Amino acid sequence: MFHSQLSHKLFLAAAAAGLLAVAGCSNQPETTASNQASKPAKASSKAASKAASKAAASKAEAPKVTPVSAKVSQPTGHTITVPKGTPITAVVDQTLHSDKSHQGDTFAASLAAPVKVDGKTVLPKGAKVTGKVVAVKKHELKVALASVVVHGKSYDLKTNSLRPADKAKSASAKSSDQSKEKAKQKNDNSTLSAKSKLTFKLSEPVSVPMKG
Repeated sequence: MFHSQLSHKLFLAAAAAGLLAVAGCSNQPETTASNQASKPAKASSKAASKAASKAAASKAEAPKVTPVSAKVSQPTGHTITVPKGTPITAVVDQTLHSDKSHQGDTFAASLAAPVKVDGKTVLPKGAKVTGKVVAVKKHELKVALASVVVHGKSYDLKTNSLRPADKAKSASAKSSDQSKEKAKQKNDNSTLSAKSKLTFKLSEPVSVPMKG
C-alpha cells in the first residue's frame, strides 16, 4: 500500500512538471512576439519624430516673403517758393473806414495780377486774398495781406503794411495827382474804398505747391 501511494505521488509530481514546462513554452513565444512587435512601433515613432523635426527646421529656415504693394505713390507736383520782396497787387472788395474798423479786423480782396516765379504762375490772377487791419488811428488806416487761397488751400502771407493813400496808380496819374495827393493825404488815409488797388511786398517768402 505504501508503494502504491508513493507511485501515485510521483505520477502527480511528474504531471505537474510537465504542465509547467508546457505553460513555459506557450508563454515564451507570446513574450517574444510582443517584444518583436514593440520594436517596429518604437522605430516608427522615432522616424516620425525625426520627420517632424526636419519639417519644423525647414519651416524655420524658409525665407520670409515680404509682400510688395501694387500701388506706388507718385509725386503729384512740386513746391515753388515766392521770394521775399515779391510785389503782390490786390484789389480790395469792400470799403474800410478808420472810425469803424479795428485792429485785427479782416477784409476780402483778390489778386489784380498773377504772381510769377521764373516765368511760372504761382499765384494766379483773381485768387482770393484775405487782408488784415494792422493799425487804426483817428484819420488813418494801415492794412496788410494775411493769406491767399491757391488750389483750394489757404497759405499765410506776411507783407508790409500800407495806407489808403498808397493805392497803386499809373505813372501818369501819379505825376498829375502828386500835389493833390499831398494835400488830401490825411483825409484819404481815413478811408480805403472798395476796388482800390494796393501793391504789397512780401516780408517773408511763401512756398506754394504746383500741380502737374
